[in-house]
Amino acid sequence: VQLQASGGGLVQPGGSLRLSCAASGIIFSRYNMGWYRRAPEKQREFVAGMTTDGNTNYVDSVKGRFTISRDNAKNTVYLQMDSLKPEDTAVYYCRATLFRSTYWGQGTQVTVSS
Repeated sequence: VQLQASGGGLVQPGGSLRLSCAASGIIFSRYNMGWYRRAPEKQREFVAGMTTDGNTNYVDSVKGRFTISRDNAKNTVYLQMDSLKPEDTAVYYCRATLFRSTYWGQGTQVTVSS
């Protein structure tokens, strides 16, 4: 099983990025997908999640700015991040869950700075 996250980078405050997480080795459509992040000197936190039937939820700090989506034909989950703030700076990880099975991607760095 592999979850390959990409799309991170350096962006100015107010800018946008789209993260992608491509899955292999799992039946992607059966997995609930999520994005998490770990900021420097902080614990990893939930950012956004999407169930197999398309329900979404977000941490309050990103509501209205981030959008999670998935393309089951491409085995990929996305995180569109708009109006980025310096406090969004973190390593972002994708996660796939199905009952007791959980898989994590390797993380992609997002830095929001002027």
